[in-house]
Amino acid sequence: MRNKKLLGGAVALLSASLLFAGCGSRAESSASATGGTATKTAKIGVIAPLTGDLAVMGLGIKNSVDLAIKQANESGAIPGWTLELAAEDDQATPDVGANAATKLAADDDVVAVVGTLNSGVAQPVQPILNSATIAMVSPANTSPNLTQGADLSNPTRTYPNYFRTCTTDAIQGPFAAQYLFESGIKKLAVVNDKKPYGQGLAEAVAAKFKELGGEVVADETVNKDDKDFSSVIDIIKSKSPEAVYFGTEFQLAGPMSKQMGDKGLNVPLMGGDGIYDAKFIELGGREKDLATSVGAPIETLESGKSFVESYKAAGFSDGYSAYGAYAYDAANAIIASLKQSLASASDAKSARQATIDGLSSVSFDGATGKVAFDEFGDAVTKTLTVYEVTDGAWVAKQTGELK
Repeated sequence: MRNKKLLGGAVALLSASLLFAGCGSRAESSASATGGTATKTAKIGVIAPLTGDLAVMGLGIKNSVDLAIKQANESGAIPGWTLELAAEDDQATPDVGANAATKLAADDDVVAVVGTLNSGVAQPVQPILNSATIAMVSPANTSPNLTQGADLSNPTRTYPNYFRTCTTDAIQGPFAAQYLFESGIKKLAVVNDKKPYGQGLAEAVAAKFKELGGEVVADETVNKDDKDFSSVIDIIKSKSPEAVYFGTEFQLAGPMSKQMGDKGLNVPLMGGDGIYDAKFIELGGREKDLATSVGAPIETLESGKSFVESYKAAGFSDGYSAYGAYAYDAANAIIASLKQSLASASDAKSARQATIDGLSSVSFDGATGKVAFDEFGDAVTKTLTVYEVTDGAWVAKQTGELK
């Protein structure tokens, strides 16, 4: 009987020691990131399409933010704090994006969000994050209405929490029209997919092209889930355009280009940054097709080489795609603001307003060039590049700013 009691006591002591050892190991693990000092946690969210047709772009955004966070933690950029990634899949759908924003807003550790990819998804996300006083920095939204309101002739900032690192369609559309007109194109057909991004971009192209003296011979629409473009191609072909501008993304533009060729409409298809991806070519994009994209080719920039090398070294299974470098700069803009806003904060939530305030004065040389924001939250850098499909790949043709 006595031996059983001794054995029971030994087991209890052993259990207690294991319990305390377990608690101790968690504390030590928590402290190890900063060399023995326990840290508080702040999360940077991502809202982007991580599944579906546009996942190649969304995953590039998520991975690039992840890279910036890891680098900040490794360098001890914010003493006493560990940053974490909180990524949500918006499936390139406004309602799903709104749900993702609501989920992140309910997490007290979330202090800022990088996203969205689609301007149409940004529309419902903006007010949700603004109400929660959470900064939103988009690497890819190009609709000018997101920052300057519906009446661009009388611009008014929409949400004080919203910023972006890319330029807008108010610049990109005219830049594309200018390139086409100066390349000798005088008759243009314009098509859009009825989504905010595609419609706004196509309208900007058409307006500038007419202003320059060109003729818009057709102005057509398709649906965002169309697969067969025969009818609209027949209409366009009858107008004898010298080029077709399609305001959409690559999942529609690639098949449209292929079907244009199949039906004998042998003129280039041009689109915006939404088609600038290898997927466009895989889905049917043809030689001499064109696209504009924000900034200069990242691989050619001295400021971008470090990002490209670090991204490759990190071993991500997906490429950084068109917006990875802009997402990396968006995350680093947030981190630059967090260095001040978290310095004396008791928790992440209490630093939200100060993070928004700090973004207004952020200024640094990022992967894509100068990173800073104007009074509307728009990027101060307005550089764009025209790319052409040459030998089955996108090749930069012209880089500059709108004249």
